[in-house]
Amino acid sequence: MLATAAALVAATTLTSAQRQGQPTFKTGTDLVSLFVTVTDAQRRLVPDVLKEDFEVLDNDKPQPIIFFENESQPISVVVMLDTSGSMTGTIGLLKTAAEQFLIRLFPRDKGKVGAFNDKIDIGSHFTSDRDELIRDVGKLDYGNGTRLYDALALSLDELKGIEGRRVILVFTDGEDTSSRTSIGTVIDRARAEEVMVYGIGFESDYFNGQRMVHSRVDPGLKKIAEETGGGYFELKKSSDLSPTFTRVAQELHSQYVIGFAPSLLDNKVHRLAVKVKQPGMTARARRSYVAAADKLQAGEK
Repeated sequence: MLATAAALVAATTLTSAQRQGQPTFKTGTDLVSLFVTVTDAQRRLVPDVLKEDFEVLDNDKPQPIIFFENESQPISVVVMLDTSGSMTGTIGLLKTAAEQFLIRLFPRDKGKVGAFNDKIDIGSHFTSDRDELIRDVGKLDYGNGTRLYDALALSLDELKGIEGRRVILVFTDGEDTSSRTSIGTVIDRARAEEVMVYGIGFESDYFNGQRMVHSRVDPGLKKIAEETGGGYFELKKSSDLSPTFTRVAQELHSQYVIGFAPSLLDNKVHRLAVKVKQPGMTARARRSYVAAADKLQAGEK
């Protein structure tokens, strides 16, 4: 686990320990942390799952859970929006939808807003000022092309050095057309840097100057979201934009934190799975991590 994620678990543990009057785990414990979303059969968020109801598998082997927290943790989020030409008729609704996410950020959260087309623009600094973030959304402009993977790579760059939970929320209505960055590079980086990616895709019909065209969402976006534990939503109606951005905000503030001590540090990518023992419930978390000593940080009393 990267030091940033481990530091978050250690900091959270300290806070919990102070509230409870005792440490949660001993000094020297190396943790892999997982942020877990739990839903029921109707896709409703489940807020009251107990520690003993979870099961964590590392390369298919059950792991003892030595850290558990179900209180909302602060996030640092890059909101990256596709403003390519195909979005011309929907940009107003997209901006309104992004605002619904931003106004639901908590006081300890911080964010940065960006846009991508044939170029990529992003805000100058992270801020907890929701009004400033909303103003940044209003300034986003159009362009041609869809540099989706380059936009994700730049978002990862922006989150480097940021402590705590790090998230990218990306929206697109089309396939990547001109990125130099590959999907494999984005997945490898997001895994190693422990960044959760949420993806919102939107299929639409638009006039490209010659004829009506039906847009198709890049299939790589779903793969990235699933690998990193973020949600993926593919929409067909513009009226679903605002509810979906709202849903992402709700999920990010309703996730469990689970930590386990890896039994083998072999510098390889390990498969992860999280399950809920209660019937009808589904757990979503990142699907892999790098089991390397330099990716871990010892917890503290």
